[in-house]
Amino acid sequence: MTKKELHRYIAESTGNESNICQICAIKNGEVVYDDYWRGFESDTPVNVNSVTKGIMALLTGIAIDRGLIASTEQKVLDFFPDYTVRRGEKTIYDVTLKHLLTMTAPYKYRSEPWKKVCTSSDWTKAALDLLGGRSGITGEFKYATLGIQILAGIIENASGMKCIDFANQYLFLPLGIPEREMHGDSSKEDQFDFFMNKTPRRNEWYTDPAGTVTAGWGLTLTAHDMAKIGWMLLNDGVYDNKRVLSESWITEMTAPRIHLGERFGNMEYGYLWYRPEKGKPVFAAIGDCGNVIYANAEKKIAVGVTGTFKPRIFDRVDFIEKHIIPLVEEIASAKTLA
Repeated sequence: MTKKELHRYIAESTGNESNICQICAIKNGEVVYDDYWRGFESDTPVNVNSVTKGIMALLTGIAIDRGLIASTEQKVLDFFPDYTVRRGEKTIYDVTLKHLLTMTAPYKYRSEPWKKVCTSSDWTKAALDLLGGRSGITGEFKYATLGIQILAGIIENASGMKCIDFANQYLFLPLGIPEREMHGDSSKEDQFDFFMNKTPRRNEWYTDPAGTVTAGWGLTLTAHDMAKIGWMLLNDGVYDNKRVLSESWITEMTAPRIHLGERFGNMEYGYLWYRPEKGKPVFAAIGDCGNVIYANAEKKIAVGVTGTFKPRIFDRVDFIEKHIIPLVEEIASAKTLA
């Protein structure tokens, strides 16, 4: 497809692509494709859902790079010395950051108790109350959006900063991404509106009543922001000649550790980042509704895609590889020839 054909295809789509707001692609450090639809502009943010988890992995790496966290083997409870463990609970003492980052931490529930956590006054403490259980640490993959909330508390207690301030200072501003501000309201009605409202959002991050960001969802970004993040990772942690993240953390974070089942497209999983195809140098942060940061190390292409609320859309890796990558390579080749 040409740029015009792709724009029309997405604009007229009634299927999986009907909720796409923005696409931005960077190749070799240069924006080569940037388009938007459905009342959005290039600079209007979207709630990127679980892409937020991938950002939390970056912040964890920055905290390790800065010596605020010793390693992923450090115990979770090291960061919560005032937390009172419930009587009879033993497993929680052995849970490490690595368990959180690989979604192998154990929890005391069958399905995530959203109401219990998201109506509490401190979502991090409420998530800690769920950690552990009689089965011990089994190493089993258990996707847990609420559990990732614990990472926000770890970063705050390790750094002495609110997680949103830590992200602004050490990740967003070095990448030229506007500072995020706290969302504010956290009522049940507002949470539903945040997920389902299809209008552009502010540069914000959802927060609990204690002013701590929601670590598993709730960050707003543009496709351009996400492509920048992807490019920084492809450039070994350097952006605009400034070191943002260590190369060693990127290697560790994106290394495949778990093979996922059919529910997750049979992809592999690192630290909150996916490896879509075994053996291919591609990794991605993926959120519901088709929000994604896609990074292809072989082709040196980073892509950001945003989408508003639409059920049953998990990832757009196939769409990116079928439509965006060939177009980006064609545009880049034409520029080279010119």
